[in-house]
Amino acid sequence: MALVASLIVGGFFILLIGKDPLSVYSLLFRETFGYFDGFHFHPNWFGVGQVIFKATTLVFMGLAVSLAFRAGLFNIGGEGQIYVGAFAMAWVGFTLKTLPSWLLVPLCLVAGAAGGAFWGVIPGLLKAKRGGNEVINTIMLNFIAYALVGYLVTGVFAVPATVHTPEIAAAARLPRLSGLSPVFAGSLANLSFLLAILACFAVWYLLWRTSTGYELRAGGYNPLAAEYGGIGSAKNAVMAMALSGAVAGLGGANFVMGYKYYFEEGFSFGQGFMGIAVALLGRNHPLGVLFSAILFAALSEGGFAINLVVPKELVSILQAIIIILVVVTATVFGDWVQRRQKSA
Repeated sequence: MALVASLIVGGFFILLIGKDPLSVYSLLFRETFGYFDGFHFHPNWFGVGQVIFKATTLVFMGLAVSLAFRAGLFNIGGEGQIYVGAFAMAWVGFTLKTLPSWLLVPLCLVAGAAGGAFWGVIPGLLKAKRGGNEVINTIMLNFIAYALVGYLVTGVFAVPATVHTPEIAAAARLPRLSGLSPVFAGSLANLSFLLAILACFAVWYLLWRTSTGYELRAGGYNPLAAEYGGIGSAKNAVMAMALSGAVAGLGGANFVMGYKYYFEEGFSFGQGFMGIAVALLGRNHPLGVLFSAILFAALSEGGFAINLVVPKELVSILQAIIIILVVVTATVFGDWVQRRQKSA
């Protein structure tokens, strides 16, 4: 309902600048997914591949936010966590060049998760030991991550006249989907998307099929009741932030191991905060996060096409309207359900 309503509201903005909403939306869909010719659908595989590429990082960032939120925490530090994780991933990739692929790829992924977890556990410990506000701490740690990694990239591991690290070994790279199927030729989609899907399943299984996940969710619903039931809030805070950071750190695989094959300064700016929107739209559920990330990626990719006929800011307006209407729709619908239950 929120998506349909946002398209209607967005249509009014398109009308205000003298364009036809249906033609604009049709162009966005055609350049992103394909078009219908009568009863036949002609997919745009390049557009699909680009959507997959852009959605991959958003899935990881959305999962990181939703995992922490389920434990009653607000992780705004995805930017810093993916930054540190991606650098750790690249460092292993260009340092251990002699290792075979079957060993180097997992090591890079573990390094990325470990780097993100380390950056996430810091605000978790401050929350557990000193009661520090995780929102403020994670925001501040973002800036520390930029400065620290920036020094390492341009100072310690500098490549002359660049702002990136040395390239990772060929054995550490993830295959492009275009190498597996020619229909994706030219797109940047790579196997890290499958890793993102596995991460969705792993987070779902952790939260709803394990005792650890039950404790995290219980602490998020009602910390006092959970504490009374023997679930430690301090332990929950540290564990949730560490796991959230690890998921965010893995998001660097899309860029480092599947796209540029090195760490580059500024590659993730905005992704962490977009992850908050993805988690919100996905109702903090892994499956919802997956579809939400695809939607935002489609709007981003389609924005390049409709920019030929309408201002590119229209995509940002649509994203904002979707988020606002999701919140409003959930509240209104939730109140209606509660009234119906009481009257029954």
